Amino acid sequence: KKRDFVQSKLKEVGIPTAVHYPKPMHLQECFSYLNHRIGDFPISEMVSNEIMSLPMNPYITQKEQQYISNELIKITSK
Repeated sequence: KKRDFVQSKLKEVGIPTAVHYPKPMHLQECFSYLNHRIGDFPISEMVSNEIMSLPMNPYITQKEQQYISNELIKITSK
């Protein structure tokens, strides 16, 4: 629920994040022909406001994973 705060704190310690779907699918322009409105899919809308992607790839080391996890725990436990 504090995505912007968490993202800014992770950025401060060198951990990039991304928001891939800032709008839920049913509210994106390409699906406007379906005539869905805000409130039609409340869980999708909630998730689109809260979710973010953390670094993840086949080359990330266990040490990097631990660093990201530890920083995320520190930030979110405040």
